[in-house]
Amino acid sequence: MFGFYLLLAVFLILAILLLIFRISRLVNVVKGSYDKRTTASNNVNGMLMMAFLIVGFGLMIWYSVAYFDLYDPPVATIHGELTDKLFWRTMYITGIVFIITHILLFYFGWKYRYKADQKALFYPDNHKLELLWTGVPAIVLTWLVISGWMAWSDIMSDASDDAEQIEVFGHQFAWVIRYGGMDNDLGDYDYRLIDGINNLGQDFTDRAGFDDFQYRDLVVPKGQEVVLKIRARDVLHSVFIPHFRVKMDAVPGMPTQFKFTATKTTAEMKEETGDPDFEYELACTEICGGGHFSMRKVVKVLEPAEYAKWKAEQKSWLSKNPDYMSSVPEDLKELAVVTAGINE
Repeated sequence: MFGFYLLLAVFLILAILLLIFRISRLVNVVKGSYDKRTTASNNVNGMLMMAFLIVGFGLMIWYSVAYFDLYDPPVATIHGELTDKLFWRTMYITGIVFIITHILLFYFGWKYRYKADQKALFYPDNHKLELLWTGVPAIVLTWLVISGWMAWSDIMSDASDDAEQIEVFGHQFAWVIRYGGMDNDLGDYDYRLIDGINNLGQDFTDRAGFDDFQYRDLVVPKGQEVVLKIRARDVLHSVFIPHFRVKMDAVPGMPTQFKFTATKTTAEMKEETGDPDFEYELACTEICGGGHFSMRKVVKVLEPAEYAKWKAEQKSWLSKNPDYMSSVPEDLKELAVVTAGINE
């Protein structure tokens, strides 16, 4: 709230200065001393430009320092370290250019304001300068684009064969998480099979889905590659896990995926942040409707052995909903009973 009131005060001061300037100009018009070419307005506008420069940069620096931790959370994935490196490299380069150009922009607006005794310099071209400010940005941008493309190609490359397969399914207004079971193989689905209970439209003519299970949280192992199979039922959603630097849209009718490898367990991150209540978060970053705010899932990162133990303790979705055994082909029913653990 302090930042809001500070911004409000700055805008009020600028508005008052502008009002004073307008009143003084009208007074000059009434007196008959108003000169369209040279008036006090040139000096006022020049000073306002410098004031805007100083106040604007001051607020930018204050906000960047005060809220740095909010837009730069600790990174907890391998590819996240790479993306952070690319991000800050780009920020340093563009930030330096931004600061220099805006200082010159506002300073020149004040320095070279109109004066009756000042004549403009005729400076039509400078080939060396034009080559410099064309060639240098071209080289730098080419380097940034190529390094970004190489990082993207690595991040979006095919996952390893032993990667953990997890489905993230978005709908208004929740996420449903499905795991591939002990065989780590997600079964097929068909949107026409979605009903009040089979919320994912799981197709049990595919034996790979017999041991699939759902869980309230997104649980992943540390140090093992994870592939999120992402899809949506109704409108556009977006999978966002800020500490993992994971963001991928969930598009109806067009499955997407994102792979990552977590490097810090939840317990380790609690210790690193000094926050005993810390939890990784999966959020939706698309404005998907009135209940958008409720699309939040807790993400837990466990040690590999702990994750394997947790996974082995889960019961299959089919064992919790045995009525759907009727959709299993007759020649697979015996396998389904054993695989899904229905006989336990």
